[in-house]
Amino acid sequence: MKLSIIIPAFNEEKTVAEIVSRVKKQEVPGVDKEIVVVNDGSSDKTTEILEEIGRTDKSIKIVHHPKNKGKGAAVKTGIANSTGDYIIIQDADLEYNPNDIPKLLAPVLGGKAKVVYGTRLNRMPHVTGEEKRFLFLLHFFGNRMLSLLTSVLYFSWITDMETCYKLFPRKALDGIELRSRSFDFEPEITSKLLKKGYKIAEVNITTKPRGYEEGKKLNTIRDGSIALWTLFKYRFID
Repeated sequence: MKLSIIIPAFNEEKTVAEIVSRVKKQEVPGVDKEIVVVNDGSSDKTTEILEEIGRTDKSIKIVHHPKNKGKGAAVKTGIANSTGDYIIIQDADLEYNPNDIPKLLAPVLGGKAKVVYGTRLNRMPHVTGEEKRFLFLLHFFGNRMLSLLTSVLYFSWITDMETCYKLFPRKALDGIELRSRSFDFEPEITSKLLKKGYKIAEVNITTKPRGYEEGKKLNTIRDGSIALWTLFKYRFID
């Protein structure tokens, strides 16, 4: 089995080198791994850092967008430049721990699932921890609401539709046109996988959310509204 790990990166000069290093260190017996990093038109030092990584480590594939196109577009570029039987998305910040990648692979390697999501939300809100801040609490309940809506619309229970950690077989994309360019990639691919009949297994993961002052890019209200429309659109229109 070959696993392609797609890392979309936009203005992640503080974290991109470390996340690439941590992903490279992850080894799973019986799994061949490739890493594809897509620099989505960064305007900080991300470009220079990735160019240096590409020069010193030929095993890592670096692809550059000349201008920023959005996460969905970067993921599509990564998929187009990958060769794995399975694909997983890894954000370029340090919110998601690459040590969880073997946990997502376990149900696939054990023949129990073909599509696996890493869920952050199969729990109550941490009101004395990360969700003590209003924006993070709003983000928690917004994600839970979107996940519940996904479950109702597509008749398949899911607790964290918006998770970055999505593991799926390349062949699942046969006949699927991914149109999203931004964060609407998450509801679009979830909708289309479920409509093709794939069941989504979930494994619990832990994350270390960063604040907006640290570079978090997701806007709960704006991107949540787009995700809501995307779920309805691909259920009833497309």
